[in-house]
Amino acid sequence: MARQVAYTYKGQAKVINFAYDKYHDMYEAAAAAEGVDLTRFLAMEQQVAMTAKGKGALKSYRLNEFARMGFKDIRMLRDDEQV
Repeated sequence: MARQVAYTYKGQAKVINFAYDKYHDMYEAAAAAEGVDLTRFLAMEQQVAMTAKGKGALKSYRLNEFARMGFKDIRMLRDDEQV
């Protein structure tokens, strides 16, 4: 079953194919499709994960950083959904 990720990057809506054997999550797939280097982001995300008491801080950090990079509305598409 093919999976797809829909997202908006710098005001332009896009849909890409997604596979868990190639990408860790949908955020990583969207960044790779746009050629965004996540090296510093992943290092900081790891530090946030080690120091945060709950998953809320990690999720908030991820959403804020991807918004700063120009991404918006990153989500998995259901099989019956068309964009």
